[in-house]
Amino acid sequence: MSSLENGRDYRDGPGDEPSDSAVEVRRFEVDAAGHGQRLDKLLVTQAGEFSRSHLQSLIERGAVSVDGVPSRTASRRLRAGQSVSVALEPTEECKAFTPEPMSLRVVFEDAHLIVLDKPAGLVVHPAPGHWRGTLVNGLLAHHAGAALLPRAGIVHRLDKDTSGLMAVARTLEAMTALTRAIAAREVRREYLALVHGVLAAEAFSVEARIGRDPVSRVRMAVVTDGKPARTDVIRLAARDGFSALRCRLHSGRTHQIRVHLAWRGHPLVADALYGGAPALGMTRQALHAVLLGLAHPATGLPLQFSAPLPADLQAAWNEVAAGPVQPLQ
Repeated sequence: MSSLENGRDYRDGPGDEPSDSAVEVRRFEVDAAGHGQRLDKLLVTQAGEFSRSHLQSLIERGAVSVDGVPSRTASRRLRAGQSVSVALEPTEECKAFTPEPMSLRVVFEDAHLIVLDKPAGLVVHPAPGHWRGTLVNGLLAHHAGAALLPRAGIVHRLDKDTSGLMAVARTLEAMTALTRAIAAREVRREYLALVHGVLAAEAFSVEARIGRDPVSRVRMAVVTDGKPARTDVIRLAARDGFSALRCRLHSGRTHQIRVHLAWRGHPLVADALYGGAPALGMTRQALHAVLLGLAHPATGLPLQFSAPLPADLQAAWNEVAAGPVQPLQ
């Protein structure tokens, strides 16, 4: 349908080697078979390694020129003899695992282990809608060894709008040890949460299987065929229809605390996904990983870390509870 010229050029960053953002510019001339074809469809025949939607996005961004003039209309019909060039910028997914310097709140770090205090709003893993600016990108910039590890050494994650402590391995040996410790329930993880409703003063455990919500794919739910999950809960305070809780995970299912508490009729404050209305000044789910206890992955020595509540959650917490927060027994 068209003829591909042999010539290719690249936009490189400074230095002798092409940068990670090097972009191939591909040129071709429309032949008789391509006469009358849509621009986006013709691009698919010349750059089939990219999806049509990505090529359409390149057109919209002005990365495609016809006879030397940028063309931003995907449905434009081409004529035989016209020259087309396209700067084949990589997809966002392809650029996901690139180093991005960022300020990391490092609580502890040695040659084997990093413990971080993750702020609310930071996505942990690249995913659709969040291919850049994630914790993985920050870790890749933080130390060179992260590029050699699955998920840059992350062994457990926090949701985007959950703040608090996370453990990250710096070596493959440490990652294996930490993964095994989490699977064996040997890592202590405690959270502070504010929920709607007044819970009973007695401590209790929620043991209910968690799996994908059969109605909404973005939610998790208590389902009979889900994975076993246990959360220990103690009420620290209650006031004006809200409760301040300390929760301990015995498993680490996706959204576990959020799902278990909502299932019990007490969704987290400002957790829209699970029915928690905004309140107490909170605009994100009121959940913070406050304590992390583990054996050092190399030495085996016991380690325990705590992280103070961030300002938004501390202000909300003060409206419900007062006094120091003690760990669960």
